Amino acid sequence: MKNRVFDKFSFLEFKGVAENYLFILPAVVIFSIFYIYPFFEILNLSMHEWNGISLARDFIGLGNFKEIMQDKVWWSSIGHAGYITLIALTFQNMLAFALALSCDRDIRMRKFYRIVFYLPPVLSEVVVGLIWQWILNSGMQSGKPIGLLNYFLTKVHLNHLVHNWLSDPDTALTCIAVVHSWKGFGWGFIILLAGLQTIDRQLYEAAHVDGAGVFSTFKNITVPMMVPVFVMVMILTILGSMQVFVLVLSMVGQGLVYHTEVPVTRILASMTGMSRFGYACAQGIVFGLILMIGSFMLNKISKKAKQE
Repeated sequence: MKNRVFDKFSFLEFKGVAENYLFILPAVVIFSIFYIYPFFEILNLSMHEWNGISLARDFIGLGNFKEIMQDKVWWSSIGHAGYITLIALTFQNMLAFALALSCDRDIRMRKFYRIVFYLPPVLSEVVVGLIWQWILNSGMQSGKPIGLLNYFLTKVHLNHLVHNWLSDPDTALTCIAVVHSWKGFGWGFIILLAGLQTIDRQLYEAAHVDGAGVFSTFKNITVPMMVPVFVMVMILTILGSMQVFVLVLSMVGQGLVYHTEVPVTRILASMTGMSRFGYACAQGIVFGLILMIGSFMLNKISKKAKQE
């Protein structure tokens, strides 16, 4: 009798566990098909030389990875993406935080400002790139500049500043970085504003009663409480800026121009221009490792800063 009762409960327990696994089975299947299998397939392809068409694949082991270590154009593209990321981490996030601080206060039309500041991230990157390409256009028509920026410079008699903004190696990457920051600051603005609103207002009231000034309150209350939010925004900024792609294509074309090459356009060039899919997969793996290491280090630094 006891065995029957035990077997009954065991069966019910097994049935409950099985039903729980059935609920997550669709998600596991989708994750396996679209994430796990492609990862191992990319890892496999990275060890082969393949043109993307023929069935034959030449196994070369770590040959692609050795070639990447000596590929100056690849590492130059990493440097270009790092430059864009640096601009985004400073200009973009500082602008987002300043605007978040402003909208966190009781100011008129703050709801309207929140909507306006969040508009750029919602816009299509292709549309944004084409609009800014027109603004920065250096062409001439009937002796007058076509681009809005150069046209404005001529109108205010600053003709010496008229420039080929997207063709000059000294300014093209900076223009892309500034446009990328302009388009992306809205994400940081929303996240930072949400973080500011989670801070207990009683802390500010207590500091005010104790005679703390604005700077002291900002330094001792706002900044420490916002550290986790800062770290999250920085990680998202790094991941998003290092993978900039559509904006580059829409502003400067195919992205094969050396001074505007970024990792994703370089991977695309390896596939379409050189028909080396194995080499492109190896580049993707190296790029993914760089992003993972950067995010891990930033997270480690933030945890150490919290402990101190």
